Amino acid sequence: MNPFRGAFVAIVTPFIDGKIDEQGLKDLIEMQIAGGTHGIVPCGTTGESAAMSHAEHQRVVELTVKTVNGRVPVLAGTGSNSTSETIELTRHARDAGADGALVITPYYNKPSQEGLYQHFKTVADAVDIPIILYNVPSRTSIDMLPATVARCAGIKNIVGIKEATADMNRACDVIRQCPADFAVMSGDDFTCMALALLGGTGVISVTSNVDPKGMSDLMNATLAGDVAKAREIQYKLFPLMQSMFFDTNPVPAKKALELMGKIKSGDPRQPLWVMGDDALAKMIPVLKDQGLI
Repeated sequence: MNPFRGAFVAIVTPFIDGKIDEQGLKDLIEMQIAGGTHGIVPCGTTGESAAMSHAEHQRVVELTVKTVNGRVPVLAGTGSNSTSETIELTRHARDAGADGALVITPYYNKPSQEGLYQHFKTVADAVDIPIILYNVPSRTSIDMLPATVARCAGIKNIVGIKEATADMNRACDVIRQCPADFAVMSGDDFTCMALALLGGTGVISVTSNVDPKGMSDLMNATLAGDVAKAREIQYKLFPLMQSMFFDTNPVPAKKALELMGKIKSGDPRQPLWVMGDDALAKMIPVLKDQGLI
């Protein structure tokens, strides 16, 4: 069975005075595993990979793999807008012992659909590791269409996609065109239940950072076909899911973890900035209502 199934957390990277808080990251990983998270995703968008040096990126992946120690899969973010840089980061993830690589569509360059296919084929041919594609047009300004995803699914070590369009029509088209064992994971907490019921395999979640048990319970119920239980969890978590986007991700998640006493500082790395007072005033009652603070 494809191991990329369930509630994976797009884990934040804690910083203190601008430097990676290694103990804070290890503690967060332990919190996630104790809460039932099915997989850890370091150095994704939520992990602020775009604001890290290569050395920092590599250290976070290495530390995550070492801390997890095989208890759940580690899916390391390794994408870039440069194919050669993507290969370098993906090779490092493989050598560090990651179970897979999450590779975002190249941003800013705006390649054609053929360019996207050739990019992923070049990376997959260069590095023998399971690869999950990552399509998030709202961040990258490039949209990988279902037909291109299906072409990529024909490459043996491209085994799934994080589909972050929040479009169920799109999700259906991807699932319909791809092999049955191709993992289609939601990149959007709000729609992960719906996508899983349509044949998706799980979610790469922001909300899992602050409530790993809630998100893992949601995916466990959904994937087991217990729709009534899944619906109950979905609507309980819905305000929390909303609150994670009261400001730019991962600003709310990091601030929530700070308020929960799980990390020492919720400050993101620039150019992101601390959570605004209005957004914070909206989020705090949600966290209290959820029993998190």
